[in-house]
Amino acid sequence: MTEQPHTAVTIYDVAKAAGVAPSTVSRTFARPGRVNADTAARIRRIADELGYRANPIGQALSTSQTRLIGLMVSDVANPFYSQLIRGAQLAATEAGYEILLADSRESGTRERTALERLVPVVEGFVIGSSRMSDSALRNIAKQRPMVVLNRALLDVPSVVTDNAGGMRAAVELLRELGHDSVVYVAGPEASWPDGMRFRALRDLGTSSGLGVQKVGPFLPTFEGGLAASRVLLERLPTAVIAYNDLMAIGVMHGFLAEGVRIPEQVSVIGFDDILISRLVLPSLTTVAAPMRQMGATAVNNVVALIKGARHRAEEAMAMPVQLKVRGSTGQRRRKRVSPALGTTMVSGSAS
Repeated sequence: MTEQPHTAVTIYDVAKAAGVAPSTVSRTFARPGRVNADTAARIRRIADELGYRANPIGQALSTSQTRLIGLMVSDVANPFYSQLIRGAQLAATEAGYEILLADSRESGTRERTALERLVPVVEGFVIGSSRMSDSALRNIAKQRPMVVLNRALLDVPSVVTDNAGGMRAAVELLRELGHDSVVYVAGPEASWPDGMRFRALRDLGTSSGLGVQKVGPFLPTFEGGLAASRVLLERLPTAVIAYNDLMAIGVMHGFLAEGVRIPEQVSVIGFDDILISRLVLPSLTTVAAPMRQMGATAVNNVVALIKGARHRAEEAMAMPVQLKVRGSTGQRRRKRVSPALGTTMVSGSAS
């Protein structure tokens, strides 16, 4: 005798046996408070007799109550995101949610495709360093509650770092160390923080008498910084500010490989304060951002939106930053000619 294949019992089977509509069976398991207690008890008894097992994922998708929050990052391999992800995870767990992580790999097209696929699955989104256009982000925000990180959108809740304040601190340090010019190593063209940082540097340069140049864009990676170093070596600057720490470390590596001394010949500053910035030699001076706090704040805000809160802020929430002065920055050293000896000497300068 051939054994017949097992057929899973569906809500339609339960509904037929109980003499109710399939939607009533669905509500019994998904929203029991909306079904008469006696009816719900009878449906559960019949379901047990038939061997029906509710599918919690299917129920969640049908009611949009998945307890999932989508977290999109532009490059999961970038250490910049590790603390942001951890902060988001801890806040989500405390709120009774889980994080579903997605990686756009620095592609706005890939980011949009992934977000559109996740819309039916998650209750809200946290978007870290988007590479999409403002209009594309707003379109997703119309479908699910959303908080955007490192990007200011007036009509979408946004959390950013104080890019202008961080750049001001970096410029003040370079001026104190006697530097009168700096080269900015740019990151991705689609990066909102990159544009904000360069504009702040350019404006500060004008007001403080600091000469400002820019090279790039480059990938926001170690390899991107290494590529930038080859450009910078053609005309060696005395100071460099890179879009992020990974690029700054790549620049340093490229300089050191060619015998350029840091900070004796070139001072280098990064952004983010990732762990490796404290481990490289010399250690990297950088603008530190509270990434774990940003991740937690974004999740708490999106959970509030999911529960019915309304976005009223007209400006993005700005998180404070702090300049961490380490070994990669130093006094500018100038070459001067001694009138008595007719020889070239190197001296420190604070002018």
